[in-house]
Amino acid sequence: MADEPDQETVTPDQVAVTEPDHVAVTYERGDYALTRSPGYAILPVHGRLIHHDPACPHLTDPGSLPRFPDPDGLLWRRLIDSAPSQDTAGRAAYARSIALTGGNGQPITGVCSCVLAPVSPTRAETLRPWPLNEAIAAFDRKRQAPLLAEMAAQAEEIRRAFPWEDWPSLPLERFVLGLGDSAQTKPYCYLLEFGSNALGSIAGGSARKHLIYWRNQDGSWWHDSRYASADEAWQEVRAGIVEAVTAAREGRMADIDAIDAIRSGPALIAKTLRVYAPEATLALYAQDWVPHLIQRLTGEPVPKLERFALQARLKDVVDADARFAGWSYDEVVTFLFWWADPHRTQQIVKIAAGRDGSLWERCRAGGHIAVGWDEVGDLRGYADKDEYAAAFKAAYTDEYNGHQSKISAKANEVWKLLGLRPGDLVVANTGASQVLSVGRVTDEGYVWRADLDDHRHTVGVDWDDRYATRLEEPERSWATVTVKDVPAALWTKIRRAKSARPRADRDEAGADALPEAAAAVAPQPLDAELRTVADALERRGQAVLFGPPGTGKTYTALRFAVRWLGELSGLPDVDAYAEPGTEAFGAALDALTDAGRLTTVTFHPSYGYEDFVEGYRPVRAGGPDGSAGHAGGLTLGLTDGVFKRVCAAAAADPGHPYLVVVDELNRGHLPKIFGELVTLLEKDKRGRSVTLPLSQERFTIPPNVYVIGTMNTADRSIRALDAAIRRRFAFLELLPDSGPLQGCHVEELHLADLLDALNQRIRTHLDREKQIGHAFFLPGGAPVDSAAELAAIVRSEILPLLQEYAYDDYTLLAAFLGDDLVDPGTHTLRDLGDEGLVSALYRELQVKGGSE
Repeated sequence: MADEPDQETVTPDQVAVTEPDHVAVTYERGDYALTRSPGYAILPVHGRLIHHDPACPHLTDPGSLPRFPDPDGLLWRRLIDSAPSQDTAGRAAYARSIALTGGNGQPITGVCSCVLAPVSPTRAETLRPWPLNEAIAAFDRKRQAPLLAEMAAQAEEIRRAFPWEDWPSLPLERFVLGLGDSAQTKPYCYLLEFGSNALGSIAGGSARKHLIYWRNQDGSWWHDSRYASADEAWQEVRAGIVEAVTAAREGRMADIDAIDAIRSGPALIAKTLRVYAPEATLALYAQDWVPHLIQRLTGEPVPKLERFALQARLKDVVDADARFAGWSYDEVVTFLFWWADPHRTQQIVKIAAGRDGSLWERCRAGGHIAVGWDEVGDLRGYADKDEYAAAFKAAYTDEYNGHQSKISAKANEVWKLLGLRPGDLVVANTGASQVLSVGRVTDEGYVWRADLDDHRHTVGVDWDDRYATRLEEPERSWATVTVKDVPAALWTKIRRAKSARPRADRDEAGADALPEAAAAVAPQPLDAELRTVADALERRGQAVLFGPPGTGKTYTALRFAVRWLGELSGLPDVDAYAEPGTEAFGAALDALTDAGRLTTVTFHPSYGYEDFVEGYRPVRAGGPDGSAGHAGGLTLGLTDGVFKRVCAAAAADPGHPYLVVVDELNRGHLPKIFGELVTLLEKDKRGRSVTLPLSQERFTIPPNVYVIGTMNTADRSIRALDAAIRRRFAFLELLPDSGPLQGCHVEELHLADLLDALNQRIRTHLDREKQIGHAFFLPGGAPVDSAAELAAIVRSEILPLLQEYAYDDYTLLAAFLGDDLVDPGTHTLRDLGDEGLVSALYRELQVKGGSE
């Protein structure tokens, strides 16, 4: 037992509360804002979380509270590092060893949100990083010894199996995956991907990363098409590997970037360098990790270098830092991932554990999740998704009666397994409501298990059954879709359901490593759509969301505004994770607008420069003081426009982003509206000024002002926009997406099939810009679920749009919707009831499909 520090007590009114000094901390794939310790940790009487803020609302115990000495301010980190978040018993054991107990004598097992507040990666980027000196002081190097020993042992095992002197004449069959049972023969690529996880994972993705391999699916070689044969390809690849290792050993890392034969296998080459040139580079295999770590270590812009030149730059930075003197590069990498984890995104997917949960016990016992569709074989054997999709179609066309949208949807579900990475989350479900467990994907990732009788596509998962729960509201698509993304709002419900379970149902320690109150709002990465918008704004400063009607352009812009601005605003009334259509979402928009952070405008043919920038507008006259006009009358006065006011507010508040959302961008005369500001919109000209012609003021667009426009391409193509405007905006196309409708039915009609088939016909007879968007079938953000509601949408929204597209050509309209709905002879729509209309749509667009 460690020496017990003397505990003191504190009351909230004994400590002056100051503005917290927040720094960014990464922990278990999450981003957090750390509030520094005041030199001690405040302990609750009944809870199990340490606190740094005496005014924390979670401290509900009356009277004085014990406090635990924390002279170096690192107790929080030592506690969460004592055991993984799911191992609360391990945390409890550590707490008892140092007498870290609450007022009731129970061990402390986590930290409150007043210590670590969950934030998004976007918000974390605005905070000062956790100082390197503090991190080094908190890092327990002794605890890394077993991992470092395992890394060394695995590298040595590979070198013994493949001595470096053998490489110039290494046979192809000893290198490649796919020939025979690789688990038995253990070729080089197998050992690198599956037999050396301690050295870092290169799992995931297709076999293309191995440069050359044997395809069991069709009994052929895959290699770069510039080579005439596998033997020729292997000669070049092998020579390239030898050249790369030689260059690394000679300190010429940048030269590796020029070796053509190995360009498409950078992860394989990077891990090979760790094995054969461990003193030349750090074991980092993903392209975006290295610049992230360079920036965190130096605080300076990252130089624009190619991949292995950047690796050399990182090594130089580490070598020059005396704080890493005496450290091995493996130890440095372990520290860097602990301090500034470059894994900045986390996928959360639900995967059904067999029909009616039939596979669950097998999956739980085996530490994996499994799905079927075994006829396509090992996903890693395909060069790319297109090759896989063709194989899936060939294998399952008969099973799905040639229904192309269903074949494509199911193929995408299975392929998603290959993209899961260590640390991603899997929600195991059965039916539409039952959550069986939640687990983290392990280093093993996707594995094709040929030894199983069925359901051989598996992903290694470390399960946590404390998440077993029943959703209050069923997820309709869960009943029929096997693999599906879990949106942030649904994940929040699952976390809340877990936290709300009776304490007796939870484990001995009784709490998450991070606070239960914070768990409900734990940060989620931006989904792919919003991430694309954020990247475009970061790159260009302004973006246009364009696409056919109903693809959610305005919806996406406002959803992005609430999520992105909400996370960065610090405003108390903004729920950044509110779902569109809810009161909280409306309240968030109102709060952001009232604070000036969000401005929404709609362009139209009469909208002009004076509305957007400045112009003479009627204002009330000053009266008898000498100004023009009579008291109470009107005169013309120079007035700031919307955008000029936003820029003034942003210039006075550089710490926060300001967003202008322009709906119907293409309906305005853009050169007239923007005027001379077109020049300043360019990202590299932000901060520079122009003289406004009316006021003669020097005007600047601050770098923290961003613009999102929306544009309906059924009205006007982006090609019709002014060229100068086009060059200054990033254009992001939003197309119809049947994904949110997968598994959702109205009576017998599958909504995803309806959308896909209808759009196939529209593309055939018109063009892609006239398609129907998925938002038509998502009123209020949820899939339509009744015949009456669907019929109303078709009659009042979709039919008028199609009539406009067809210019009242009822033969063309019948080609879209079928003769059961349209009578081309009489140029009328048939009089069908709600159920009859749904049945007609089912027969025409689901049974027949979109081929006509």
